[in-house]
Amino acid sequence: MPSSKRLFFSFLLLSVSASAFAQQQPSSAAIEQKVTALLQQMTLEEKVGQLNQYSGRELTGPASNRKNDLLNSIRSGQVGSMLNVKGVKDTREIQAEALKSRLKIPLLFSLDVIHGYKTVFPVPLAEAASWDMAAIRLSAHVAAKEAAASGIHWTFAPMVDVGRDPRWGRVMEGAGEDTYLGSQIAKARVLGFQGEKLGGTDAVMACAKHFAAYGAAIAGRDYNAVDMSQQQLWETYLPPFKAAADAGAATFMNSFNTLNGTPATASSYLQRDILKGQWKYQGFVVSDWGSIGEMVPWGYAQNLADAAQKAIAAGSDMDMESDAYHQNLAHLVKDGKVDVAQVDEAVRRILRKKFELGLFDDPYKFSDAKREKKVLNDPQNRVAARQMAQKSMVLLKNENNALPLGKQLRKIALIGPLSKAKRDLGGSWTVLADTTEIVSIYDGLTKRAGKNTQVLYAKGCDVEGNSRQGFAAAVEAAKQADVVVLTVGETWDMTGEAKSRADIHLPGVQEELFNALKATGKPVVAVMLAGRPLIFNNIADRAEAILYAWWPGSEGGNALADVLYGDYNPAGKLPSSFPRAVGQIPVAYTQYSTGRPVTMPGQIKYKSAYIDVPNTPRYAFGYGLSYTTFRYSDLKLSSPTMTAAESIQVQFTLTNTGNVAGEEVTQLYLHDPIASTVRPLKELKDFQKVMLKPGESKTITFTIDKEKLAFYNQKLEWVAEPGDFNLMLGSASDDIRLEGKFTLLP
Repeated sequence: MPSSKRLFFSFLLLSVSASAFAQQQPSSAAIEQKVTALLQQMTLEEKVGQLNQYSGRELTGPASNRKNDLLNSIRSGQVGSMLNVKGVKDTREIQAEALKSRLKIPLLFSLDVIHGYKTVFPVPLAEAASWDMAAIRLSAHVAAKEAAASGIHWTFAPMVDVGRDPRWGRVMEGAGEDTYLGSQIAKARVLGFQGEKLGGTDAVMACAKHFAAYGAAIAGRDYNAVDMSQQQLWETYLPPFKAAADAGAATFMNSFNTLNGTPATASSYLQRDILKGQWKYQGFVVSDWGSIGEMVPWGYAQNLADAAQKAIAAGSDMDMESDAYHQNLAHLVKDGKVDVAQVDEAVRRILRKKFELGLFDDPYKFSDAKREKKVLNDPQNRVAARQMAQKSMVLLKNENNALPLGKQLRKIALIGPLSKAKRDLGGSWTVLADTTEIVSIYDGLTKRAGKNTQVLYAKGCDVEGNSRQGFAAAVEAAKQADVVVLTVGETWDMTGEAKSRADIHLPGVQEELFNALKATGKPVVAVMLAGRPLIFNNIADRAEAILYAWWPGSEGGNALADVLYGDYNPAGKLPSSFPRAVGQIPVAYTQYSTGRPVTMPGQIKYKSAYIDVPNTPRYAFGYGLSYTTFRYSDLKLSSPTMTAAESIQVQFTLTNTGNVAGEEVTQLYLHDPIASTVRPLKELKDFQKVMLKPGESKTITFTIDKEKLAFYNQKLEWVAEPGDFNLMLGSASDDIRLEGKFTLLP
């Protein structure tokens, strides 16, 4: 069965399973009755207990004061959730302690299952490069299935922050720079993690994070402040969260940053006015690790009690690891500083999810040793990981058809500090994976090359550091080979939380190694491995081919060999622009015009331009090559005009003009040239991923309605203003193939 059909079949089974299970779930009215009845039995202290979440690493270790304190708190009903406890044995044992409490309210077990549990999938930013919603949903489902089989109820994913600064380490966890693409991926990941409805033992609760605007932290520095206009907040940063809420995300997590001077954890505007008010959200909000307590060093709260009061008032339901609610909330209620109704509301939201998961009927339903063993050893999980890794890779350059590698090659020099790496291919946030089982590039390429092709290996240098001692051996290997495959990039711990970098150039002497290899005259194929966009201008200029493989996960080496040899035709497209220089950041494609725009390349005097580099990125959003080529033709609009109550259809013909089958991500961009608020020059409004055989053509259709034309004006009104619109269709944000115009009538 072809890989695309296998993926669809797996996805179909997932949908059917979720649908069948949903029919067995108790009604929401019945659950509300149970929640109300339980609340009426609870003391104030027991209510506050449900709002506390603690890390449980100490619970599975040797005896300690911390372990004893946690166990006593659990037995007395003072804990609602534990994180960092995993595995059937440990979750079952700790759940048994919770059932010793007076009301026997079960615990929620949570974990950062970001891109896989035992099976490691590509990092989320890499998956976003696939532009393949079914594959992304399947990836989240496999991760959820494995986690749920190990007793986990809840993952702290997906991260749906729009990230436009690659210096920010957590850009790795998101879907890139674009609001529309990010919203589609947010929906896919929520549905993948938790299915259509909570309660299945092959799913976990999702958590949309970080609410809100964390991706805009000043200078790309983690835990930093955010300062932005309301229009930018609503138009760019909130839509992926709305998409996650609409998809049914069970929980939200607030963010570490301040937003316009207010810590997000204390923002009633975000949590009560928008999320629980305008969006009518029924899930609950958990703080990020210690973020309630961090109001004190922010200078927003006088002490932990003050922070607890402000957080509960703002709508933060569960306190992760600050201990602020546990120490202070009951006293604040008794002193009249906090209305008990606020506590009741938060507890109701949490209990509702425990009932929806079915934990009151069977607290151990997710802790089944036989299911754990079976699911964690299912070989189909690695099949899915390999497919996802293939789809995530982006071909940035391919001069003189350097790729795919030919069968005639007798010697391949595999050189670089990441050629035999395993742990690094897993990226940040690996959970249960045995990283020794990750397939290295060396292992994958050697296996695929076969007996007739010799793979010569030389490390060359380390990722970091200045040592060039390995250069000579690397050059000698290159001289003997027909082609050089050079692996360069970052180590796994150079991107992720608390991994912001002021300089995102390729680290160490890796580009010097490239220069030495290039001097041999042998063609060099550069394989870039990283969790963020990097700057590598020298390699970009001079390498014959460049494949951006990100951190590809458990099957990374096999997937990379599939792509290098053409067993899989790369179809990935960049979800983030790659800058030429750090000084360009942020360099998202949604640029605005100015009063002095650059209209002709090179003519920049007294224009909005740099004098040392072009305004454009090195590689633009949506960019990615294939081993085949595509022609766009025959643009047709169903009408040159539309009213707000109507829509128009856009059609064109897509043709595979190459010699091999391939997928193309066709992208629809719009521009409102005259508006009451200056609009971006391009905005992605739709896309389709299309597979075509050589010579095959298909008619592609997009629908444009009022929603695709609307924006937030200066009064924060969602409006579509009458006037002319520019329509652009292409292969990337900077590779527009067809253009048209239409008019929205008054």
